[in-house]
Amino acid sequence: MKYWKIGCSWLLGLMITSCTNSTLELQGNRFLTINTVIRVNQIEVTRNKNVGVDEREWHTPERVVQFRNAVEKGFPGAKITWAFSWLALHDTTANYREIRQLVIDYHHKYGDEITFIPGAYFANAYNSTEQVNRDLHEGLKRVTEIVGDSYRPKSILAGFLSAKNQQYLAEKEDIHVCQGNIWSQYAIDNQDGDGAVSYPYYPSIEHFCKPAQGEKDQVDCVNLDGWTMDFLAARRQGFAEGFNSRMGVGPIETLDAHGADMGLQEMMHTTAIHFDDGFQRNGFAWVTNCWELCLDIDTQGLTDWLTSIRQRWPKVKCVTQGEFGLLWRDTYKKNDFNYRFFERGSGIGGSDADKEIMWYMNKRFRLAILKDLNSGKKFVIDFTRYDVKVEEPVSGSTRNWTLYGEINQKRTRQQDEPVCVDQLTDIQKEVICSYYPEVFD
Repeated sequence: MKYWKIGCSWLLGLMITSCTNSTLELQGNRFLTINTVIRVNQIEVTRNKNVGVDEREWHTPERVVQFRNAVEKGFPGAKITWAFSWLALHDTTANYREIRQLVIDYHHKYGDEITFIPGAYFANAYNSTEQVNRDLHEGLKRVTEIVGDSYRPKSILAGFLSAKNQQYLAEKEDIHVCQGNIWSQYAIDNQDGDGAVSYPYYPSIEHFCKPAQGEKDQVDCVNLDGWTMDFLAARRQGFAEGFNSRMGVGPIETLDAHGADMGLQEMMHTTAIHFDDGFQRNGFAWVTNCWELCLDIDTQGLTDWLTSIRQRWPKVKCVTQGEFGLLWRDTYKKNDFNYRFFERGSGIGGSDADKEIMWYMNKRFRLAILKDLNSGKKFVIDFTRYDVKVEEPVSGSTRNWTLYGEINQKRTRQQDEPVCVDQLTDIQKEVICSYYPEVFD
């Protein structure tokens, strides 16, 4: 009887998922995706080499249950994405065997996605392209073995993943969604990768941060950001000026750094950038968050954030990462997007209360204009052209995979010093005016 009930629950969940996906559209909706990572070591550099601490004591069945209950309490019916590292997929201890079974049960009960994360983040900083491809193939195979019924995830979680590896995913593994870009990350953790677009795009075969310019260089794999950032905080590098540039909806930089109340305030501020103004500008909105299972942060904060989202935007859809990426892929056959984002600072951390920022992002370039509310002056702090030839580093050779433009927001080079809008060159003005003439009004 027990197995009959599980089977019926799985069938009912499949029917609900099928009906929901067949009627769901990208435009006119607000989307939330929640990911979590289960690993054994902090960064599993290779299958047999680790960097950082052993996380076994923090990965327990009790934590898995607590985390999933926190999600369901805050957002009933939410579907989330679970990513297992190589070691977490193969560990034979009782805890990891039970964790894997729990997550499989959640897949059947809620429709959660179960997938693989190569390297437990930053695979290309340490491994060759060929080795990452082998890890992807065998990691996905192991996921199928564990879940059964020929299950295949719709996406991969990776932190950063090179264009060559995303091309392999699409052409050899038939997976067309990858969380392969941590937007604006520089001088934090073990890999850098600023220079991309913060919303979904098809990467070019030249570089995972570069949107494809046409059919010939388009990788058929939707590249997704890792977690939604506060744009004002994110313009800094690392911990410059005493602020965390990764602040946004992530729990480390908000709840842990600023406490439950102020942390939630910043999480909601960042969420509103997209679900309020961004929704009006772009026709749809997306917020994504990764809450690693090892975090020693009260999951009540996660419940509170999800509850607040549902109260303020009751029609938000919380779907798996793969479902959201494929929905975007169904809507956009090529990179004909034109994203716009506006933010006035929250006054928390690096989100300067006396600043406003406007981001413009399309396949040809990205542009950021920072306004000082005290002086009224506007400065270009980022102008990254994508219609020029670029090249990825050799996989395994370096941590820095940043795609630098003519002006980069992180200000690591002399040429990155912000300039007044009217100081741009005639060529720069011409390129920008072809999309946004209002910039020079």
